[in-house]
Amino acid sequence: MKMMHTLSLLSLLLSWSSIVFALELNGYVQWNKLCPNYEALGSSRVLLDAGKMSGRVTRNGNFSIPDVPPGTYILSVLSHDHLFDHVRIDISSEPLPDVRSYVFGTPLLTPSSVSLPYPVVLIPRHQNKYFSPRESFNLLAMFQSPMMMIMVLTGGMMLAMPYIMKNLDPQTLEGLKGPQAKAANIQELMQSGDPRGRLSALLAAGEETKSSTPVIKSSAGPSTLQQRKGGKGNKRR
Repeated sequence: MKMMHTLSLLSLLLSWSSIVFALELNGYVQWNKLCPNYEALGSSRVLLDAGKMSGRVTRNGNFSIPDVPPGTYILSVLSHDHLFDHVRIDISSEPLPDVRSYVFGTPLLTPSSVSLPYPVVLIPRHQNKYFSPRESFNLLAMFQSPMMMIMVLTGGMMLAMPYIMKNLDPQTLEGLKGPQAKAANIQELMQSGDPRGRLSALLAAGEETKSSTPVIKSSAGPSTLQQRKGGKGNKRR
């Protein structure tokens, strides 16, 4: 029974000490060009340790978080359109908390040497932009595209081809028309559904390749063969 009584007393003392040392954390938002008033800020909340305790920002920019027990906390602002710096808050038995700057992600064991005033001052640092402005039509940028340059060059070649063909010699034109007609005929036969036509197209292509391959003649002419025969006959004599 005595043990239970002492434990209950200790729990009461601990709870009383936590109530006594609990602190109401106060601060305000300092308006600037990025956020000139509450309408620009919108509905926002101040959080300790990502929402362990929180307080609402009022229309005049003030905020308060009641009954904060001793400890080390990271204060942040939950806002839709603005970004704020993170702040480290150290609350102890002292009447005022220790406020220091904090870089998000750094360990809490090494506090920053930059001390900040109390009540906590929060300054908007950046305004979030969720919608990018619509780009206007740029004709020069369109023609700088590689695909567009290839299309323009191809169209220019197609337009200039009739003039180039007019200025060619008749012999050159006949030489160009012959292979083109053969290639078109082979292509038509290959695209047709008739297997005989496809086979004939393949045979025609094979004959053209054979005819186009140069014939290698032996360097040894008849004169050299006669000289060799004559040389053998002389040796026999």
